[in-house]
Amino acid sequence: MGASGRGANYPSIQQLQLFLILAEELHFGRAAKRAFMAQPTFSRHITALEERLGVGLINRTTRRVALSAAGEALVARARSVVDAAEELRREAGTRANAAAGRIVIGSLEAITSMDPIPAVLDELRGTRPELDVEVLRLGFDAATAILRGEVDAAFVFLPVPAGIRTLPLAKGPRCAVMADGNPLAGRGPLTLADLADEPRIGWSEQVPEVFRRFWSADPQPDGGTVRYSPHAIVDYESALPLIAMGEGIQLPPDTTRRLYPRPGVSYVDVTGLEPWTAALAWLPSRRDEPCVAALRRAAHEVLRRQGSRGPGGFQPY
Repeated sequence: MGASGRGANYPSIQQLQLFLILAEELHFGRAAKRAFMAQPTFSRHITALEERLGVGLINRTTRRVALSAAGEALVARARSVVDAAEELRREAGTRANAAAGRIVIGSLEAITSMDPIPAVLDELRGTRPELDVEVLRLGFDAATAILRGEVDAAFVFLPVPAGIRTLPLAKGPRCAVMADGNPLAGRGPLTLADLADEPRIGWSEQVPEVFRRFWSADPQPDGGTVRYSPHAIVDYESALPLIAMGEGIQLPPDTTRRLYPRPGVSYVDVTGLEPWTAALAWLPSRRDEPCVAALRRAAHEVLRRQGSRGPGGFQPY
C-alpha cells in the first residue's frame, strides 16, 4: 500500500482535540458544548478516532463516562501531537504574515464602523504604512474564528469564550428589534418583563454559548427560561427577515438602528438590559507577534488620545 493509503488511518488533529476535551470533561454533553458542536456529531468524531486507532478510548455506561486504560495512556501523547500541530500552525502563520507584511482582522458584523474602531485602524495604517491590513467580516461566531486561527485578531462584542484576551474599547445601550406588527413595537421604553413571552431568534451552535446567552438575556431576571425560535442564525443579516416575519426578537446594540434599518422591523428602547461592550480580541499566544502587537498599540494609543469619552458619545474603557 502506498504512503497515502497508510496516511488515511492517521487520526486528525481535530479528532485528537475533541478527545482531549472529553478527557477533561468526562461528559459528552459538556464536551460537545465546549467544542461548539452537536453532541451526536461530537460522539461520531470520537468513535471515528477509536476506529482509526484500533483501540477503545472511552468506557461508556448509562451513568458515567470514563477513559479506558488505553485512553488514559494516550492522553499525554495526544496532547503533545496537538501542541506540536498548533505550534507549527502559529509559526507558519507568523512567518507568512511577517514575510507578506499582512494582518487579517476579523470584524463581528459592522462593528468596525463603530467608534473608536475606525480610528484604531487609521492609527495602525498610519504607524505601519507598509502593512497590508485586511478586514474580514464575520458573523456572531467571530470569537471561534480567533480560536481556529482564521484571523490574527478581531473586533468583537463581548462576551467571548475562555482563552481569548480582550481590550475593551467602548460600551453603550442595547434595544429590542421586533416586527412592526408586534403590539410592543409602538411602546417604549420596555422592560425585560415586558419581553418575557417574546421568543428569541434561535442561534447556530457555531456561536459560543456564553455569547448566545448574553445577547438573548437568558436566563430572564426572574430566573425563567427564555424561549427560542427553531432557527439557527450565525449573523444578524439572517435574523432580520425572520424578525420582520414575526418569528422572534433580538436584543442588539442600540447602534443597529442606524446600521441596519430594514422595512418591517422596529427598534424599541429597553430598560434593564446589560450594555454592550466592543473589544479588540486576540489569542494570548499571539499577543507579541509583530502585527498583533502593532494593532494592540494602535488601540491603546487611540484610547489614550480620547481620554474618558470617545467620539460619537460612546464611552471607551
